[in-house]
Amino acid sequence: MTTSDRTDATSELVVDTRDLGRRPGAMREVVETVSAPEGLGSSMIAVAPTSPIRLDLRIEAVTEGVLVSGVVRATLTGECSRCLTEVSEGVEIDVQELYMYPEKADPDDEDASVMEGECIDLEPLVRDEVLLDLPFMPLCRADCLGLCAECGVDLNDDPEHEHADRTDPRWAALAGWRSDAAGEEGQPHG
Repeated sequence: MTTSDRTDATSELVVDTRDLGRRPGAMREVVETVSAPEGLGSSMIAVAPTSPIRLDLRIEAVTEGVLVSGVVRATLTGECSRCLTEVSEGVEIDVQELYMYPEKADPDDEDASVMEGECIDLEPLVRDEVLLDLPFMPLCRADCLGLCAECGVDLNDDPEHEHADRTDPRWAALAGWRSDAAGEEGQPHG
């Protein structure tokens, strides 16, 4: 059974459901823009704290609790995993979660979301859904060439970038033997 540790009813992501009156079928729309909470992402890409998150939700009373469904829209910012340039992309995430009334919740069900009084804290739902939707390796574009492993030049800016072939010092003795063998090819065998 999951309950929120936050009891701050003034948070933008806490929704009061008293107006539904626990009447199955009663519903209302929640369409608003709120500020993103801290830590909504990974070190590579995230929703910036206090950036806008657009909620387009339907809150509906059902027999067991309150069903929240709809769409969450936000902008992810971070860096490309190949070339480290800034990345910014919008995400649109479908969400659906049933928040159980405390008296209807099964105490053994650790995955169930349970209401705190008549309020629903949407932050855990938004956080989980955004984290699940994050790209594993964010890219500035699908065909990003990345950085040169030798000198760090952005290969997207200079795709013809090359370095002279360098011989690994561990193979230097063999390289000398190879050039000796190449010089002997033109000579008759005695």
